[in-house]
Amino acid sequence: MVATTHTVSLQGTTGHVVDVQVDLAPGVVGTTLVGRPDASINEARDRCKAAIGNTAFASDKRRWPNTRRVTILLSPADLPKRGSHFDLAIAVAVLAAADPSIPASSLRDAVLVGELTLDGRVRCVPGVLPMVMAAAARGTRTVYVPEPQVDEALMVHGVAVFGVRSLGQVVALLAGEEVPDAPPVEAVTGAPLLAWRGEERLEDLDLADLLGIPDTRYAVEVAAAGGHHLMLTGPKGSGKTTIAERIPGLLPDLSDEESLELTAVHSLCGALPPGTTRLTRPPFRAPHHSASRSGLLGGGTGRVRPGDVSKAHLGVLFLDEFPLFPSDVVEALREPLEAGAISISRGDDDATYPARAMFVFAANPCRCGEYHPWSREHRCVCHEAKRREYRAKISGPIADRIDITRFVEPVDPRAVAPLPFERPESSAVVRERVTRARQRQATRYAGLPWRLNAHVPGPLLRDEWPLAPAAAARLEEEVVTGRLTRRGAVRVHRVAWSVADLGGRTQPDGEDLDVALRLRSAAPLLLASLDRPRAVGA
Repeated sequence: MVATTHTVSLQGTTGHVVDVQVDLAPGVVGTTLVGRPDASINEARDRCKAAIGNTAFASDKRRWPNTRRVTILLSPADLPKRGSHFDLAIAVAVLAAADPSIPASSLRDAVLVGELTLDGRVRCVPGVLPMVMAAAARGTRTVYVPEPQVDEALMVHGVAVFGVRSLGQVVALLAGEEVPDAPPVEAVTGAPLLAWRGEERLEDLDLADLLGIPDTRYAVEVAAAGGHHLMLTGPKGSGKTTIAERIPGLLPDLSDEESLELTAVHSLCGALPPGTTRLTRPPFRAPHHSASRSGLLGGGTGRVRPGDVSKAHLGVLFLDEFPLFPSDVVEALREPLEAGAISISRGDDDATYPARAMFVFAANPCRCGEYHPWSREHRCVCHEAKRREYRAKISGPIADRIDITRFVEPVDPRAVAPLPFERPESSAVVRERVTRARQRQATRYAGLPWRLNAHVPGPLLRDEWPLAPAAAARLEEEVVTGRLTRRGAVRVHRVAWSVADLGGRTQPDGEDLDVALRLRSAAPLLLASLDRPRAVGA
């Protein structure tokens, strides 16, 4: 007697539909589980046996086959499988093999996801959303998930979702019988034990608070408009963290597609806030420089999990005191900075996670943080060799991947009023301009796999969306003279488009390119550039 159910195995953000086949045959009594299961799946034999034995079913035939040899195959057999969410599919397959009254037709187009307790109750598991997305891509139209995770699964259109509380309810639904009552399922226990103001405090921060640094304000606006990576350098107390924490307030809400992507990543690592099924705002992550490699990049023992670079997908990743991060971590950022994704290989486990975030780096000019390159009154105690060694921790290949660089000087405390040419606009006003600039990019790249200027490959940008002729000639001259690498030229081209989008222009001109070159090289912006009109309407 053979029965087959279906569940999903995840490798990174890639889901594979797994067939769970159970064969009951005469022979030496025992249970064999094959198909490269991990320890949590091997333990499922005992969990499922106890859950079936402690569940009251409508049919007496629905019992664990204690007089048969039970063989459980997880197919495809060469795919590594991890997680306790296989429990429900294994238990139902065993019952279906023992009792023909559970129709095979109801199992053929259904995916079962859930962990079982010893008394037959269903528990929540991480990664339900990407599992349902994988099942829908395979053509599955029915999924059974723990009841508290129904809303998460319903984010995938075209799939009928059944929220269940127990093994008995699942079997009754499949057999077309009356569904028994069961106690409610506890939600994922991911709530913090202590309450404090975390990301919520960012809602009270406003760009209008930043006075005396109009060029940095404009650089932040350009970076937010095009999704560009930003480096802020300056002595301690110059406001680098203050600036970075206000960037999320300049970003528009996520689209439905972006919300699905980000929610899937957070679902994978079980990091969805309690009571939240959909993330609608760009995230902000600011790991400390002492964070572990796996915490920042992803990995860990057991199941591979996304790190902070992936949890910040479509938002902002702020790395303060960047030179203090371990050198191997700094160099590992090359891939997400360039490709917007990160690949993790550990043993026979390979996973790729999205990491299309705005990287915002902050660094002091020296270890003591007192060095002011344009002031003779600095109190730096570092020797020049030590300063060079400190700055050298940011290698050339990493620096070449950063689009915009700004040196931030402490604002004179006597400058209590805005400068005459300053317009201390609020975050809401700037966010409107950023939103319109991003809408122009969405229109320009419609039907293509890129959303923002920072994502477009260089050859396509050059061929399909070139600079004005005079600007293109100047950019080529920067490359020929060695002031820019080819990669740097591509990034300047992208930034020029973001400057043009903010100004409502259909093609970057010479002034847009000049601004982009100054933003990349940390050169001061011209007052005319700051006063240049930016688009107010569509």
